[in-house]
Formats: sequence, structure tokens, C-alpha cells
Amino acid sequence: MIDLRSDTATRPTPGMRAAIAAAAVGDEQKREDPTVNELEERAARLLGQEEAIYLPTATMANQIAIRLHTQLGDELLGEENCHVFISELGGPAVHSGVVTRGLPGVAGRYSPEQVRAAYRRPAIHSPRTRLLWIENTHNASGGRIWPLDELGELHALALELELAFHLDGARLLNASVALGVEAAAIGSLFDTVTLCLSKGLGCPLGAILAGRADVMSDARRMKHLFGGAMRQAGIVAAAGIYALDNHVDRLADDHRRAKRLAVGLAEAGLAVDPDRVETNFVQVDVSPLASQEAIERLAGEGVGLSGTIHPGVLRAVMHLDISDDDVALALDAIPRALEARVRA
Repeated sequence: MIDLRSDTATRPTPGMRAAIAAAAVGDEQKREDPTVNELEERAARLLGQEEAIYLPTATMANQIAIRLHTQLGDELLGEENCHVFISELGGPAVHSGVVTRGLPGVAGRYSPEQVRAAYRRPAIHSPRTRLLWIENTHNASGGRIWPLDELGELHALALELELAFHLDGARLLNASVALGVEAAAIGSLFDTVTLCLSKGLGCPLGAILAGRADVMSDARRMKHLFGGAMRQAGIVAAAGIYALDNHVDRLADDHRRAKRLAVGLAEAGLAVDPDRVETNFVQVDVSPLASQEAIERLAGEGVGLSGTIHPGVLRAVMHLDISDDDVALALDAIPRALEARVRA
């Protein structure tokens, strides 16, 4: 099976497994695990922040960030299809008592003008607009990137309106590599930053939440409250260090392969727009086939794609377990599986 369902499908490489086996460990809850401490120090520098904490998942990192920046009844503004709104089980309401307000986006992005229009001036009967949320790259739009100048404009607006500014940067390093800028140039614009280690970086689990030292002090308390404290976590943190050393620059290969797949599928007659492929995602419109039928046909040809929030649209996601040969095979198998769609 050529598994293009997600970049979470990776298996640890031999080098990563060796790093895991050799990890020095201690009690992470007491901050005595040297490997966790090293990963946190490196991640903070990488993201342009003062301090970072290691967590089991990026969803937990996002939910802790909301809890840090808000009070009961506050309002969070973000693009209407961002991950925290559609894929985290109502976490803002459940964990923090926060109201969410979605802004219509183009390629996963919204404008400063939209934020100004949505911002609620303080009033006794209204929720307090408190937190502005960015997802970069943006999953539901197909791995699209926020330009650095647009982030700068929103950073300035957040300061003006006294809004906390969070980056769900689960795939931030994809954006960094695609833009050709240091991750810190993006991450330093925000009050807090989430980075996932188990997607493009290929770790078996783990995420980072980074921010100012005083904010991260509270985040460590939230880590315990949310059940994220661990013991000898250096075993898995070692995978994160290995990934930062070996799996960042190679993200460009995922982007190149995604573009190759998109161009080839478009040439084969499928409804794919290569111009929308900015990182490692390719969206394929399989209508009039239903998404599930298309997924089953593809599986029969040995290729795994996954559904999206858009009816009749599937996604193929490149990752470190996918080679150029796999792309060539997929370019043969996908049109064959969807031949009824091509004829239509």
C-alpha cells in the first residue's frame, strides 16, 4: 500500500530508532530528563521563543494555549475551517469555556479587515474578544501557507486590539521550508506557538508549545492539569531531537513530490489544481464519485487517500516514507482507480 492518507503515517527510521534506544532519561515531571530538557531548549530557539514545553500531542498544546490566554466566556477568532474548530471535539468550550467565531477564509487565510469587523468592543453583555488564532500551514485548505507579510500585519493588529496571538504551527516547518525563511521569523510574531513532531517530522508522537518564560511557567501547570505530564519521556523526546537534526530540510522533497503528483494527475484528466499545491498536500476532486467509494477504489489499486471536510474531495499527503518511485506508481494507479471520473 502506498499510504498517502496523512503525514502521520510515518514509521520511525532506523536512525530515529537508534536515537530512541540510546536516549538518556530521567523524571520528566521533575524536569530531570536530560533529553526532554534538550529538546525543549532547542525547540524554543527554533521557534523564536524564550521557552518551550514538550507535550504528547499538538491538540493538547492548542488547548493549553487557549486556557492560558482566555477566561470563561471569552471569544476566540480564527479561520472557520481551522483545526481547532473542526477537529478538536469542541475543546475550546469543553476545556476553557471559550466561544469560537469563524472568519471565512481564502486558502485558509483571513484579513485584518475581517478581524476589525469581528472584534467586539468591551461591553457588559458581549463575550470579550481575546484570542486571535492562525493555522499555518492550513490543513483543510490543502496545506496552504500564510505569507510572512500578512502575519506581520495581523501581529500588529493583535497588539493594537490587545489580543493574544497564537500560532497552530503543527506543520510550521513545512511553511518555513517552502517560504525559505527560518521558523523563528514566523514563530517570533506570536505569543505562543504549537509545533507537532509526529507529522512531517516523522516522530511516533509528541508536540511542542513555546512562548515567553512567564507564560510557559503557567503552561507547565496546565500540562499537569490536562494530563500531559510524563516520566522517562526522553525515550520519545529523543525522536524529536533526531527529527530536528535530520528531517527538516528534507521536507522540501515532500513538497516537490506533491507538486509532481498534482501535475501528473491534472495531465491524466483528474480535477487537480497544481497551483494550489504549496507544501505536501494534494487535493483531488473525485466527484461525481462519493468520497468513500473513491477511497475504496483507490485502496483496491494499492493507494491510500483520505477524505476531507469538502464533499467529493480527497487528499494525498507526502511524507518521509514516500519515495519518487511511490509517486510514479501512484500516478499510474490513481487515474486507473478513478477511471469513471476521468471519462466523466
